[in-house]
Amino acid sequence: MVEKNTPVEQNPGTGKQRDWLYVLSWAVAFMMVALMAFVFIRRLPSLFAPAQTVEALPEPPASMSLPDFRPASAIQAVARPIDLKTNIPDRGRAKVVKYTVQPGDSIFGIAKEFNLKPESVLWANFDKLQDDPQMVEVGLTLNIPPVDGVYYQWKEGDTLEKVAEKYKANVEDILLWPGNRLDLTNPVIEPGYYIMIPGGKGEFRTWVVPTYWRPGAGANQSIKGQCSNFDPGAGGTGTFIWPLPASHYISGNDFWEGHLAIDIGASVGDQVVASDSGWVVYAGGIGGGYGNMVMIDHGNGYHTLYAHNSQVLVRCGQYVTQGRVIALAGSTGNSTGPHLHFEVRYNGSFLNPWSVLQ
Repeated sequence: MVEKNTPVEQNPGTGKQRDWLYVLSWAVAFMMVALMAFVFIRRLPSLFAPAQTVEALPEPPASMSLPDFRPASAIQAVARPIDLKTNIPDRGRAKVVKYTVQPGDSIFGIAKEFNLKPESVLWANFDKLQDDPQMVEVGLTLNIPPVDGVYYQWKEGDTLEKVAEKYKANVEDILLWPGNRLDLTNPVIEPGYYIMIPGGKGEFRTWVVPTYWRPGAGANQSIKGQCSNFDPGAGGTGTFIWPLPASHYISGNDFWEGHLAIDIGASVGDQVVASDSGWVVYAGGIGGGYGNMVMIDHGNGYHTLYAHNSQVLVRCGQYVTQGRVIALAGSTGNSTGPHLHFEVRYNGSFLNPWSVLQ
């Protein structure tokens, strides 16, 4: 028995979907055509509109005259000259520089050249000068600090607080000084490292020739060079004249805390005279950088001292009158050039010669 093929029943929903897609596609096409037609119709008037012409601007006249300028009042102004040089402000320096001592130099003069106090130069060179300005000599290389204060080499066991207290300075000034280059968060300083202590103050070591007294006035006969036999005389007048009659100016160190005398300008061979009458209590060479020296006891508590002479012309114990030639100027001892180192003492204390010289 042969079975008949029966047709497959189709899904009625599939045909309906195809009909909707067909209708939708035609609707989209129609809308696009309508949109294009709308745009074309809107632009149609501009396509056929006549071209616009640009009107030419009128040509300017060949010449134009302006009204005269008449200011309401006179113009007041300050003329300023033209300066073609740029002035760069001096911001100073933060580092120590080296300076080689030249003939004629002194600690006082070097300090003045670098706008420093003389003691700052001494404190920066303690290893070479030992706080004695007489120790300066030609060819010596000195440290020149950037500011007044103490240039200090750090030692084992030092602390910022101890160093600042010793030199009467502030810890903050040491930390913030740019040349020290310290880490503010951890300021570790290795022994041997040099730091600048701005505003610090060191102590001076006394480097002076002892005062020689005549017998009967407390003289120490054991001092080498002490005179023992003295000529008769009337003593000093109590007034003092310049020991270099031909020179009344400073050439080197003036009187200051580290130099208890004045250096008077001179040439080798200039005559040195007694500033007042008195007895010679020392005449000859002496250590400490003074070279050939003469000291006079004036018998009234005053002593005068004359150093760096090229030649001494008086003897120990001799009585000399005011104005008498006692030596010839020179540059013996620690000296960078001819000059006279002149001291005035009263009862062993140092006086500023400027206060007594006439």
